[in-house]
Amino acid sequence: MPKVTVDGVEIEVPAGATVLQACELAGKEIPRFCYHERLSIAGNCRMCLVEVKPGPPKPQASCALPATDGQEIRTDTPMVKAAREGVMEFLLINHPLDCPICDQGGECDLQDQAVAYGRGGSRYEENKRAVTEKYMGPLIKTVMTRCIHCTRCVRFSEEIAGVDEIGAIGRGEDMQITTYLEQAAKHELSANVIDLCPVGALTSRPYAFEARPWELKKTLSIDVSDAVGANIRLDSRGRAVMRALPRVNDDVNEEWLSDKGRYMVDGLGKRRLDKVFMRKRGGLAGSTWDEAFKEIAKALKSKDKSTIAAVAGDMVDCETMFAAKALLRACGSGLIEGRQTGMDYDVSNLAAVNFNSAIAGIENADAILIVGSHVRWEAPLVNTRLRKAAKRGAKVFVIGPEWETTYPATFLGSDLALLNKLPKHVTDAFKAAQRPAIIMGGAAIARGALHAGLAAADKLGCVRADWNGFNVLHFSAARMGGLMLGFAQRQGMKDIVAAKPKVLLALGADEMDFEPFADALKVYIGHHGDKGAHAADIVLPAASFAEKDGTYVNTEGRVQFAEKAVFAPGDAREDWTILRALADALGVNVGFDSFAELQAAMIAEVPALGEEGLADYGALPKADSKAKADGTITAYPIKDFYLTNAIARASTVMQQCSAELLHGDEMREAAE
Repeated sequence: MPKVTVDGVEIEVPAGATVLQACELAGKEIPRFCYHERLSIAGNCRMCLVEVKPGPPKPQASCALPATDGQEIRTDTPMVKAAREGVMEFLLINHPLDCPICDQGGECDLQDQAVAYGRGGSRYEENKRAVTEKYMGPLIKTVMTRCIHCTRCVRFSEEIAGVDEIGAIGRGEDMQITTYLEQAAKHELSANVIDLCPVGALTSRPYAFEARPWELKKTLSIDVSDAVGANIRLDSRGRAVMRALPRVNDDVNEEWLSDKGRYMVDGLGKRRLDKVFMRKRGGLAGSTWDEAFKEIAKALKSKDKSTIAAVAGDMVDCETMFAAKALLRACGSGLIEGRQTGMDYDVSNLAAVNFNSAIAGIENADAILIVGSHVRWEAPLVNTRLRKAAKRGAKVFVIGPEWETTYPATFLGSDLALLNKLPKHVTDAFKAAQRPAIIMGGAAIARGALHAGLAAADKLGCVRADWNGFNVLHFSAARMGGLMLGFAQRQGMKDIVAAKPKVLLALGADEMDFEPFADALKVYIGHHGDKGAHAADIVLPAASFAEKDGTYVNTEGRVQFAEKAVFAPGDAREDWTILRALADALGVNVGFDSFAELQAAMIAEVPALGEEGLADYGALPKADSKAKADGTITAYPIKDFYLTNAIARASTVMQQCSAELLHGDEMREAAE
């Protein structure tokens, strides 16, 4: 490891480190615009200039200069100070004085660094350059006159998202950053360029002119739009969530966030259930909590209250599910299920339905077989890891209908029988691999291919002493938490239907088929007037993920905690309080009276839910070599990436994205 001297202090740096990284290890702040830790080095903004000996007697760009043994680096000399002032002066030559109306104000790298490293005034008196605006879709607002050509957005699109949609045209003063043919950026991670942009050239179109950062309360939360469990920060003002931003977590989402996770939050304030409804004369009419609880108690008026069932939706937190389980247990019922769309795979060993190589670990795989998963739509942030693996040389094979990958992949066909006997070029690739992996998606699991996948993983050598490459990719935020809490019947929803419950509690379950429960009293406990509320006989308004504390478990079994950002609207209450009040109405004891008591009881029953981090599900079950897969995957579960849950379907932004980016509809005027 080379030793360098930074401002008179000798430090040891890792081999391959740059001078900029060496300075940061020494505790020195180096200004930069183009350099980003997760992107390739461009070296084109020149803001990170330092003085290095031995070397030419001039400032050098530290981001592109390797640190070598014996270097003397100075970050505080008059030469460096003058050079940085000069670079900043050049950057500001064409930059407009937009700060009062720019949405980047208060979060702008250019503002901060102009104050810290720039001159006290301007000497430029010529006309500034103006650039025509570019259209990048419904999510990204562009004011390209502000652009300083750092190319972060270009490198992100090419290297991380894997979609070459943004680039530079022209040269010198005529250079402009734009999407090709000036069309919308259509990939699932497009809005991350907003976070990357160090100036106000790319800002959030839906958030334009809504708030300043110092007005907002910041709350740590978890994205529930898929099963990745991306770490997010909810920024709220008053009782409204204004925006969602990604938080850094290298084990889960790095510092990226899918467009759906970022922008569906505007749906939190639309189509909300804010009072109790009961079905009267064929339609839903306003009611009271007492009247609703009395109706539920009336349906269970016999001594035997066990004819009650609960189905959990895709965005429910663990505390809500445990409260429902405690209520049903007190009633003498065990009819709880979380796989609302009808899946019935074996959950006797949770390691068999877990993403065992971990989200961060999959990028180290060198041969990957994806079975029945449209990864780009089901888990965009897992797809970025697969792209990393492919860039490192991993061979990727897919069983299922073709979809547009962001890395080289070989589609083998849609016949699940391929799992039983894979083509020779696939088996050869897996034999040569050190860390082979298989990813089972929802389309394969729904067709009973789980055990065949385990057998295939065994044959392909995916499980070794230091590597577990068998993975199941869920796409529901509540799935793993529900399985840990026992929300699974042997035959899934078939067992719930067969039991013919008198009362069905739908906990935010909007994707299930309510038709088999025509004779039951259907009670929907949720936050949006979506499919579940439309089918219900009684609607009890509940809190969304942003309006309550809660525990979530992602597809790799990582336990994470989300905090309450705002209060629920109107008469809506946190789910556990509704279930606790319902217990009183039914005359049963659930064993908790506060959220702390509820959480303590849940952790006592499932200790893994009390500790943030990866849960230990033990070893994989022994594979059944006789297990076979058959059938054809005709389609993937997600038909529309932007409209997968009740919050997204209520979101104006998500509706616009679906219409424009997926279906190509032009947004019509009101008169049309």
